[in-house]
Amino acid sequence: MGLLIKNGRIVTADADYTADIWCEGETISKIERNLQPPPGAEVIDASGKFVFPGFIDPHTHIYLPFMGTFSKDTYETATVAALCGGTTTLIDFVIPGREEEPLKAFDLWRSKAEGIACSDYTFHMAVTRFDSQIASQLKEIVKAGVKSFKVFLAYKGALGIDDKELYETLKLARSLDVITTAHCENADVISELQAELVAAGRTGPENHYVSRPPLVEAEGTRHLCTMAELTGAKVYVVHLSCEEALREAVAAKLRGTDVQVETLIQYLLLDMSYAERPNFEGAKYVMSPPLRNKSNQAVLWAALKNGVISTLATDHAPFDTKQKLMGKDNFCLIPNGIPSLEERVKMLYTYGVAEGRLDLNRFVDVASTQAAKIFGLFPKKGTIQLGSDADLVVYDPKWHGTVSAKTHHMNLDYSAFEGFAVKGRCSAVTVRGKLQVKDGEFCGAKGIGQFLKRS
Repeated sequence: MGLLIKNGRIVTADADYTADIWCEGETISKIERNLQPPPGAEVIDASGKFVFPGFIDPHTHIYLPFMGTFSKDTYETATVAALCGGTTTLIDFVIPGREEEPLKAFDLWRSKAEGIACSDYTFHMAVTRFDSQIASQLKEIVKAGVKSFKVFLAYKGALGIDDKELYETLKLARSLDVITTAHCENADVISELQAELVAAGRTGPENHYVSRPPLVEAEGTRHLCTMAELTGAKVYVVHLSCEEALREAVAAKLRGTDVQVETLIQYLLLDMSYAERPNFEGAKYVMSPPLRNKSNQAVLWAALKNGVISTLATDHAPFDTKQKLMGKDNFCLIPNGIPSLEERVKMLYTYGVAEGRLDLNRFVDVASTQAAKIFGLFPKKGTIQLGSDADLVVYDPKWHGTVSAKTHHMNLDYSAFEGFAVKGRCSAVTVRGKLQVKDGEFCGAKGIGQFLKRS
């Protein structure tokens, strides 16, 4: 019979007002004051609370074979966690091995999510090698609704591609009007630095940073932008971590390069000292690019506020304590990744909005609307307007709590933000009008998530 959300303060990227929202047939059909529910309608009173569009995480790794192991979450556990944190749409990555076929990988990833995911989802398609056969398959995947590629300028000998492959991928992407997302580092320099450090007996997790200093990320960012400039392709720098890389992206923007930038909640709140914790605790915080010097955080916050950085993601890659021990004798073998899917929205609200770094509109923009616009989901997702999907987050700013692995929903034995205070939680979350979360806990139907074909 439909869902009515009453008396909420509706906040989108460009509006802030109080009204009721009537949801029917999976979409928003009325936004007015003093709406009266028909008999049998579900009613949520949002008095004193915000109503945001469902949040979008444009960078997750749910099913991920990587560095000799597999990520711990499934599309059920990950999407339950995402929803409890206010994220209603995930953009995950299909990542075939270098010798694997893209179409087979695409089918595999879809099989892991279909009928299992509790939120909506779509994919970026990783290009881990390029030839005419791969190009033909990529065209088929684009026709199926995947309108973004992913390339790695890292992980030499595994997922990384060479310059010829990068150039050809970007040319194809431009011809198909596809945006190419990129992990920007210099794979050759990293390989040499890693070998030197291990040979010198510097094998602890704190050396991961030394093997991937900011200049390596800056050089990779500059390289991507140069290739984008040569080909006219649209590019998107994923998980940018430092001022040096940001300067390269800004310089490219000023030259007219079509480049968007993403950063992560980890880089805003955690720094390299976490990866230096003793007794191998630092391994929990090993990811690529690494956590940086704390001085970068003010730069990233400012860039997020003023629009130089477009989106805030997680790069959620959940590997548990036992898996991290794979690199106990060699930091190069530590599975890279920091789990943060569930915490992104409330951490951004707490340390962004509540502390005055972002206003509410920009908060919604960087955590939802910009991702929807960049990746072809807007206005179906990323806003609150007539005809949009009824993906809604009723957020209670008066609730206070603490992050803990004991209470999170991710399939993991630790939290990267253990002990951090949070202000606010999701008192209700809907996916296409279906109530999936109530008072911070999953209460809905599993397997209702849909694959989103993008324009």
